[in-house]
Amino acid sequence: MTISAWRTRGGQERTVVTELIKPIYTAEATAVGGRDGHARSSDGKLDVDLRPPVEMGGSGEGTNPEELFAAGYAACFQSALAVVARRSKVSVDGSTVTGKVTIGTIEGGAFGLSVHLEVQIPDVDDATMCALIEAAHQVCPYSNATRGNIVVTLTAV
Repeated sequence: MTISAWRTRGGQERTVVTELIKPIYTAEATAVGGRDGHARSSDGKLDVDLRPPVEMGGSGEGTNPEELFAAGYAACFQSALAVVARRSKVSVDGSTVTGKVTIGTIEGGAFGLSVHLEVQIPDVDDATMCALIEAAHQVCPYSNATRGNIVVTLTAV
């Protein structure tokens, strides 16, 4: 377990606890200009212009952090679903996961996120589908990172 402590510019102490037993991969990306800028991964495979959506007063001409998070969470959850399905000897061929990330204000005037994942698994009964979704939510790294921090709603479609 790694515990790192640091102080904000205002002097507030923050502590971060990381419990990775065996790190597997580290993604690296750099953003310049915030929501109205550019982001690029260290390997160059992700290279995108960032623009606020129209709903936030922007042009909507690029992608935004919420879209990137929605895509990442949906893809990660889909992989977790495949893992738990394989363990249960159930086919999730043709399944889809749609991620919806909402940004809004929270108490104190700050901003927060919520996530809604819609999971569709053809040819699987409702009880099995719900069990697989719940199991995937326990396995998915994004679910583990967000658990207890933001509202994540799971819907079987």
